[in-house]
Amino acid sequence: MKFNILYEDEDVLVIDKLAGMVADEIPRRIHRLDKDTSGILLIAKNDKALEFFQKQFKEGRVEKKYLALVVGNLKNQRGVIETLISRSPKDRRKQKVYLPGEPGSQGKRRVITKYKVLQRFQNYTLIEVTPETGRKHQIRAHFAYLGHPIAGDKLYGFKGQICPSGLKRQFLHANYLKIKLPNGAPAKAGTREFKSELPNDLKLCLQNLKPL
Repeated sequence: MKFNILYEDEDVLVIDKLAGMVADEIPRRIHRLDKDTSGILLIAKNDKALEFFQKQFKEGRVEKKYLALVVGNLKNQRGVIETLISRSPKDRRKQKVYLPGEPGSQGKRRVITKYKVLQRFQNYTLIEVTPETGRKHQIRAHFAYLGHPIAGDKLYGFKGQICPSGLKRQFLHANYLKIKLPNGAPAKAGTREFKSELPNDLKLCLQNLKPL
């Protein structure tokens, strides 16, 4: 598997995952990114480190940010999407969004996604997304629920959905992660921030769009 290494020590490997790489096949991966989502992925080098990192994710102490291009013009400059989510009974590949109290919502998991608009284009909006929870397909399902699916998303996109010229995958990139590293040498103990540039295919996609 080809990838760029952003950081490495005896406990963790931080990589810049390429689109098309299946993260589920990586041993001791600490979290997941969908196959066609690029960006920052953490891999533990030992079981103790894996447990240390997974605890932070479970307790919501990890800050993650994504860059996403959604179809259409988002009404608000900032927003919070809070719903319940579970595997769709009609399509097992997808997640279904529920509102509290609606039929089928009993026992479903609560998910929260925050976003802010970075730039508006004709027919599209570039946003920064901060998921407060970490459920499978959370960002993709939430923006499809809003009526603004991720550009290029073939699973959650609507029938006949427009797509930027040349975009071959969903426009979703994990560009920022802040996490505490295991206690060890003073140089590496404490909280660290990792950043990943937008890949060339997504940069080119934006260059071909018409700003508003």
